[in-house]
Amino acid sequence: MAFLRSLYIHNVFFRYIAVLSACLVTSYWLPVLYPIAWLLVFLLLALFFLDLYLMYGTKDAIKAHRNLPQKLSNSDENILSVHLGSKYPFKTGVSVIDELPVQFQKRDFEHKTQLQKGEPHFFEYSVRPVERGEYVFGCLNVFASSPLRIIKRKYVFQKDQMVPVYPSIIQMQQYDFLATSNRLTEFGLKKIRRIGHTQEFEQIKEYIKGDDVRTINWKATAKKNQLMVNQYQDERSQPIYSIIDTGRVMKMPFNGLSLLDYAINSALAFSNVALKRNDKTGLLTFSKKIETFVPAVQKITHLNTIMESLYNISTDYSDSDFGLLYAHVKRKVNQRSLLLLYTNFEHISGLKRQLPYMLAMAKKHVLVVIFFENTELESLVAEDVEDLQAIYHKTIAEKFSLEKRLMQKELQKYGIQTILTKPEELTVNTINKYLEIKARGII
Repeated sequence: MAFLRSLYIHNVFFRYIAVLSACLVTSYWLPVLYPIAWLLVFLLLALFFLDLYLMYGTKDAIKAHRNLPQKLSNSDENILSVHLGSKYPFKTGVSVIDELPVQFQKRDFEHKTQLQKGEPHFFEYSVRPVERGEYVFGCLNVFASSPLRIIKRKYVFQKDQMVPVYPSIIQMQQYDFLATSNRLTEFGLKKIRRIGHTQEFEQIKEYIKGDDVRTINWKATAKKNQLMVNQYQDERSQPIYSIIDTGRVMKMPFNGLSLLDYAINSALAFSNVALKRNDKTGLLTFSKKIETFVPAVQKITHLNTIMESLYNISTDYSDSDFGLLYAHVKRKVNQRSLLLLYTNFEHISGLKRQLPYMLAMAKKHVLVVIFFENTELESLVAEDVEDLQAIYHKTIAEKFSLEKRLMQKELQKYGIQTILTKPEELTVNTINKYLEIKARGII
């Protein structure tokens, strides 16, 4: 049975059969063709068994291996590779069919090549997942054929390999590298001038020429009988929380990725940058209940805890309870912190319902409300219109677009920091705002 499951016959063999059948039928009226037709039949059978021997005479003649990373990165192009090798003493034609996970909905994957004995061959292909979770790769199927191309032998490797898809690790690494090499401007991150100094005390030292006279410590000067000044250092280890709304408003998709996953990718990349800049980072997710709370910690290993928590985030499509969020923040976050709230509002009435809770949080903490432009509406606004229906559509789109900007103004009126961003620019704009707040000494 295993032999039969691995045996496939090329289409060309059936073409030969068709030709021979035609010859046999014709020989009924032309007897002179009868022996020629049977000669061709025996020749074809001989070639068939010869090809069978060539393909099955060598044990385990084809080796193949699919290289998968430990984790795939959500929303990014992940490069995978397949390595091949042959023991056949002749040039072997192979067709590789990889059974990709069902989430990709791709059923036409095929790679064809020629293999020489002892010469390794590999090729790469990319996959772009758009949701987190477990992805199961099926069999790696290799169909090998000899130069006779009558039969194909099927080889099966690496059945059912599972790989988890995590929040965008590739995006996190990109911003990590740029942040540590001071090349953030390459991704549009602004270089912001430092304003004044922060107020974290370091030590008292003797005054030297050039020190800021405003930092003179008069009590220490009186004791030492010489000018003494306070020395300050940049404030570090400030608590920063990424708060993600997992309610139904965050399930809207753009470019195949939901707003929730855009927020998750951004929170991971941002947390990595903040940790590298010696701040404490934490995580809070909520909808109708508090789903995840990770206290802010300043350890680089803490990033793994945040990543695992982000990986397991899901939604029940419910309306989010901002009152519950306020109560939890008031009870659990005692130190003044920077709160980055990822949410979305489509109508100003929805914003006004939640505004009292956001104002209450902003009294004690620095609150940044992050919500999204509807890029589909923006493209509709930019289109030229030619008929009355298109004018109606464009007018309604402009109304919704204006409401987004009015919501931003409404929040800023009460002193709440805001980010109104396109989904694909979320991470850049979030890190920009973080750098701005740190540079201005707001927290």
